[in-house]
Amino acid sequence: MEEITRHSLNLRLSDSLDHFRVTALLGPRQCGKTTLARTFDVPRENYFDLEDPLDQARLENPRNVLGGLSGLIVIDEFQRQPNLFPILRVLADRKDHPAKFLILGSASPQLMKGASESLAGRVHFIHMGGLHCGEVGVSDRDRLWLRGGFPESYLAPSEEISNRWRRSFVQTFLRQDLPSFGIDVPPERLRRFWIMAAHYHGQTWNSSAIAKSLDISHTTARSYLDILTESYVMRQLPPLATNLKKRIVKAPKVYLRDSGLLHSLLQIGSLADLQSNPRYGASWEGFALEQLCAVLTLEPDEVFFWGTHGGAEMDLVVERGGKRYGFEFKATEKPRVTHSMTIAKADLALEKAYLVYPGELSFPLRDGMEALGYAKIPDFRFP
Repeated sequence: MEEITRHSLNLRLSDSLDHFRVTALLGPRQCGKTTLARTFDVPRENYFDLEDPLDQARLENPRNVLGGLSGLIVIDEFQRQPNLFPILRVLADRKDHPAKFLILGSASPQLMKGASESLAGRVHFIHMGGLHCGEVGVSDRDRLWLRGGFPESYLAPSEEISNRWRRSFVQTFLRQDLPSFGIDVPPERLRRFWIMAAHYHGQTWNSSAIAKSLDISHTTARSYLDILTESYVMRQLPPLATNLKKRIVKAPKVYLRDSGLLHSLLQIGSLADLQSNPRYGASWEGFALEQLCAVLTLEPDEVFFWGTHGGAEMDLVVERGGKRYGFEFKATEKPRVTHSMTIAKADLALEKAYLVYPGELSFPLRDGMEALGYAKIPDFRFP
């Protein structure tokens, strides 16, 4: 299988290791964290894989073992042993700083219970997803869109093998990965929830409707959504809080972060299936949104959506440098200014509004509004 060098991530990781005593590289399982970590020259005794029984045994006395090492120390699958956080704090605070730590995890600090508190001021978080158009190029858009960005899915030798890999990922995630995080939810129930959430992809969340369909409470439905979000397979886009008098949608908008997993859960196996599916437009919206977030390394506290009960909506609102930028995503060959863009541009005082479409060109639509072609996403920068 070919390998794709992830230059931007490698630079960010190197910079973090230069300036922080602890760096946490977080993202979903199988997105390439281990491959990236192995690009650094780390001796075997400094590498710990917490899925490996030998490394688990080596860390039965973690204070003495880790304390006796110097240089860069890598701990993979860190979420399996969150009790290491207080020990890392002690080791990171040593005056001579003989070692730095790179921890790899497949769960958010909230799910790991204690990362932010134990390592406050000592850890830098880097969030990593699957491959994106800035890394693989834009010439094979449909392959990345259909298969998603997990390296083994994207690089599979055929659509059949890619589909099979993604189905296996879903099963392993539900039956092995989540229990390893301490999540005690029946896998079949969570699978049904995940499929239902896939049908809500690109829509505002309605816990009550989901809960009624699954015969669970709305609080349980919300907790399931949080679990999938904190495991980096779903995104909750919070509503932008404004002081406008209009009635604003206050529920989050939800997406499956990987388009390949979305298509697998919706049983979309080919490009022809996707093009004829009612969720085609929503699939493009989520795919293009994730590409933009990855290329621009947008942090969770920078991204929102905005919608009114009157029907106006901006799919993505980014706050950066004291300015707001809006993005609408349309699977169209003829990008035009929409009514929502006009309203949002005025109401939110957007610096600029963009309509992101699956084409190759970018061009002005109206003053302060622009069509942004998919092929231009890797080179996009805020004005």
